Amino acid sequence: MDEQARIEALKILSERYAGARPALHYNTAYELLVAVILSAQCTDARVNVVTAELFKEHNTPESMLTLSQEELEKYIFSCGLYRSKAAHILSASRDIVDKFGGRVPESFSDLKSLAGVGQKTANVVSSVWFDKDAIAVDTHVFRVSNRLGLAHAKDPLKTEEQLKQSIPQEDWSKAHHWLIYHGRQVCHSQKPDCAHCPLTEVCDYHKEGETSAK
Repeated sequence: MDEQARIEALKILSERYAGARPALHYNTAYELLVAVILSAQCTDARVNVVTAELFKEHNTPESMLTLSQEELEKYIFSCGLYRSKAAHILSASRDIVDKFGGRVPESFSDLKSLAGVGQKTANVVSSVWFDKDAIAVDTHVFRVSNRLGLAHAKDPLKTEEQLKQSIPQEDWSKAHHWLIYHGRQVCHSQKPDCAHCPLTEVCDYHKEGETSAK
């Protein structure tokens, strides 16, 4: 993707998905953290159903720790990977209480020290809750950015690094949501809806498809 195409792609995304926000429901940093942990390989819609019940009684690390792992697993079973997620949530909650005074830490390195919190989750919490410039690379961001040509990488971390070069820093957090929404609505994993995509003129994936067809 050349410079002109890059600028045009970002302009189209910003206009089409202006005001895009996280689909997860949360009221506190802790609720956001738990919801993002639960969202791994699970839809945001399903996570919202689960947290609507879970957070009625257990929306702080202290209250979460009153649950046994088996009790928490019953709440989150439908999110998948429920055993590891329950273990991570309880471990992270314990560290938040014991090491960080009951508050989700703002430091990126401290966030990543929590169980179940990798690069993507830490970026989401940093961006969404602490209002820092960050790009979280989930499956949608990875797929769409590499198809478009905003990145050319084989793993999420390299994709994040390249996106930070392709996108102005003040737009990092917003672009994260633009790319997610485009992935959900148009640039689907198995069958991208190129016929209804406003980005075909600047998209490397579409251009390569046209070249192959010829």
